[in-house]
Formats: sequence, C-alpha cells, structure tokens
Amino acid sequence: MKPRLGFLGAGWIGLHRLRAIAASDEATVACVCDPDPAAARAAAAAAPGCEVVSWETMLSERIEGVVIATPSALHAEQAQQALERGLAVFCQKPLGRTGREVRSAVEAARRADRLLSVDYSYRHLAGVEAVRQMVLLGELGELTHVELLFHNAHGPDKAWFDDPALAGGGCVVDLGTHLLDLLAWLLPGARVEEVHAQLHARGRPLAGRRVVEDLAEVQLRVSSEQGEPSVRLACSWRLPAGQDAVIQVNLYGTRGGAAVRNVGGSFYDFTVERFRGTQRLLLAGPPDDWGGRAAVAFARQLQSDGSFDGRDAAALVHVADVVDRIYGR
Repeated sequence: MKPRLGFLGAGWIGLHRLRAIAASDEATVACVCDPDPAAARAAAAAAPGCEVVSWETMLSERIEGVVIATPSALHAEQAQQALERGLAVFCQKPLGRTGREVRSAVEAARRADRLLSVDYSYRHLAGVEAVRQMVLLGELGELTHVELLFHNAHGPDKAWFDDPALAGGGCVVDLGTHLLDLLAWLLPGARVEEVHAQLHARGRPLAGRRVVEDLAEVQLRVSSEQGEPSVRLACSWRLPAGQDAVIQVNLYGTRGGAAVRNVGGSFYDFTVERFRGTQRLLLAGPPDDWGGRAAVAFARQLQSDGSFDGRDAAALVHVADVVDRIYGR
C-alpha cells in the first residue's frame, strides 16, 4: 500500500518535491501546511485529494511520513516532533544547524525506529552511481586528489540565510554540505581526519565576526579504503564567476579519474565523465530530470521498509561533524 505523506513548507523546493512524488505514484500526497495560505492552496491543487492543514493537525493525521521544506532553524525541531509521533521524515538540508541538532534528530529517529532522510539530491544525478561503483571496485586505482567546488554567483534570496542564528552558517552549511555528502557517498566509510579552513565574509577573514561566510576554502585529510586523497573544498556566494554557478566534483586516482561538472553555469545540467590519461568518456549528460529523485527514493524506501537506516544516519552525523569543525565549533 502506498504511504500517505504530509508536506510542511510549500515554497519552490517544497512544491517541486511534492510534484515529483505525486508524479511518481510512489506515495499519496495527503496534506500540506505553509504559513502562506496562497502557497498552501497552490501546492494542494497540484495533487488530487490533498488538503491544507495546520502543522498540529498534520501530526495527528493518518499519514506515514512528512516532507519538511522550511527554513533551516526549524528543521531539527520539526523533524523530532514528527519522529516522536511515529512518522518518517524527509528533510531539506541541513537537517540541523549544528552537529548537536543533527544528533538530536538522528537519536529521535533511532528511538522511533523510523526512516530519516535528507534531500542531498546530487547523489541522484545520472552517472553518479556509476562513478561510485568505479571507486568501490578500484577502477580509478588509489585515489590521490579530490576537488569539490560549489560557487553560486547570486547567493541566497532570503534574508534569514545571512543570520548566523537562523542559518547556522553561510555558504558552507548551504552549499558545502552537498559537497561533503557527495564525498561521503562516493567514498563510503571515509573519515575526515584533519580540517583546515579559511572563511571570509565580504572580502575579509571571518575572524569571529557575527556574520556568515560567503567564501570558504577548506583542506581535508581523508582516510578511506580507496586511499588517502588530498581533498580541497571551495564554496561561495556572490562570486564573480562569469556564470550563474560553478559546481564540480573531480576525483583523480592512480588508474584514472572521474568528474561531475555543471554545464555552462547551469544549476540543473551536468555531465559525468571518466578519464583515462588524456582520454575522456561521457557517462551521462543533459537532459536529466534529477531534482526530485531523492524525494521519490524516500517514498519508495518508506513503502518497502520505513525503519531506521543506521548507515545513512551515520553519514548525516559525520557530515554535520565536519561542518562543525570547519566553523571551529
């Protein structure tokens, strides 16, 4: 039987995930809640039978899971409230502003034995799973160098992103978490042993100022079964990059390399390639409607087994811990 889902937050992301799940037929979109009545009504209209309800009503509805797409400061508390009611949770990133908040949500999922997933959507780009298998099978050899880049030339469009108390940080928690999750996904079991970070805001070192960073350069020492690569992570808001965005994951090993790269500054179009010396092989490219796949995967997993996923939860905690170390927390 298809699980029934409630949707908390009906902004652009929430509405997109709602439509993706409704189109997939993996779950029933039962209800939606948003502080903007017009947004809630528009979202409800996108799924036949969907009702507009309050958050408290949603928690008491006969549903199996909740999709959370609200501002970051609310994620951990709302996830815990849902889990304590026995509901599985699919949450926008970050799950929490700090490692402590993420651990609290994960422990709530463990106690309830309910599925907890975060919308790390780049895992689901076409071709990324092929790269993951190359790494796991040793086809790239021992990894020696990894580059992780996410530069957003525009920056966020809501004021709360610039408030440390509400956002938990700047471009690292907004963009860098996607990169750190991809690193953990492509190198299962990898551990970040050392972190050296330089954070800047408006051209100056952060240096304890009560602002969020808009540029971060991070060097990581990583240990894994696939090698101990040097890892460089860089992310930014409002970088004059000459295009909308620069998004790349480049992996280099003793027997070859692979790359995930956005096309022409796009936030949506990507190529995935394998390298052998000076030769390159295209594994995947646009068009690829990947944005809602993580949400659909959550609905599918909930239908087959909605219990706590310890391995994925451990990865969530590890990423949050690395973010804390980048911020010196």
